[in-house]
Parts: sequence; structure tokens; C-alpha cells
Amino acid sequence: MDTLGDQADDARARLTQAMQGVARQDRSALSDVYAMTSAKLFGICLRICGDRQSAEDILQDVYVKVWRRAGQFDATRASPITWLATIARNSAIDWRRANGRMDMLPESAAADVADEAIAADDRIVGEQERGRIFECLKTLDVRTGAAIRAAFYDGLSYSELATRARVPLGTMKSWVRRGLLRLKDCIGDG
Repeated sequence: MDTLGDQADDARARLTQAMQGVARQDRSALSDVYAMTSAKLFGICLRICGDRQSAEDILQDVYVKVWRRAGQFDATRASPITWLATIARNSAIDWRRANGRMDMLPESAAADVADEAIAADDRIVGEQERGRIFECLKTLDVRTGAAIRAAFYDGLSYSELATRARVPLGTMKSWVRRGLLRLKDCIGDG
């Protein structure tokens, strides 16, 4: 019987293999990546942009970027889902900035999105990665952890973070940069 760790490793390996196929311009591999990740990435886009139709458009753009950039993915530097989630997050933030939209849906709104049957092993991988990230976030001081959470989970820019915390922009950038370096070390130790 597989343990949860084995299942998570298998899911990560399948996604990594599919990403390698996308890098070779294999359309069926892109279809596999989409099937394994679209629900999660759609949730990220929806949370940041706050509009279902726009989130669908952003998601399409995300997979175009994945198709073009898959050769840049390095499994030794990041997990495939982390790499993909970063593309989705950045695309949604870019959309928000381009459209002058600063409003976001509450976190509970993502629960209203129809689940397209995410495989249990994909959920396990995501939960393990999130768990590790949350444990590492707890090691940061309160202000740095809050800034990083707001940046990555709410899509706030450095200037928005600085305004919210009432600190200079350079100070906020330093907090986030140092915090991300500490997170990288913590996650790398796990």
C-alpha cells in the first residue's frame, strides 16, 4: 500500500514528466498538465481578479505562457505546481493592474467554483506543499509573514503592501526579499 508521501511523490513526478513533454511541444502533455492543474490555477486567477469570465481568460493565457515557457521549468529549483501557480498569480496580477481593478473576491468565493474532479493524489501533493510553506511562514516575524501572505495570496503589490503597513516602499521590498530568502532556506531544508 502506498503511503501519502509516495502518492505525493508519484503525482509530482507525473506533473514533472508532463511539463517535460510540454517543453518538447507535445500537445498531449499540455492537455495532461491542464487536467492536473486547471482547477487550482483557476482558483488562483479567480481569487486575484475577482471575475469568473476574466479568470477564465487569464487561465487560457496562463497555459499559452506555459506552452511557450515550459523549457524554462527546472524541477531542481521548484515543484511544477509552484512554478505554474506563480505564472497564474503573476498573470492575474498583471490583469488587475492593466484593468485598474483593485477589488478582490473573498477567499470563500473560490469554494463556489465547480470542482472539476481534482485527483486525490494531486490534492495530497498540494496539501503537503502548502503545509510545508505554512510551517515555514510561521518561522518568520509577524510583519514579514503578513506581507508575504498578502503579496502571494491576495496579489498585493509592493506599493500596496507598503501603504497598508505604513512603511516606505524600500523597507517593504527589503522585508519581503529577506523573508523569501528565509522561506527558500526553510523549504529547501524540508
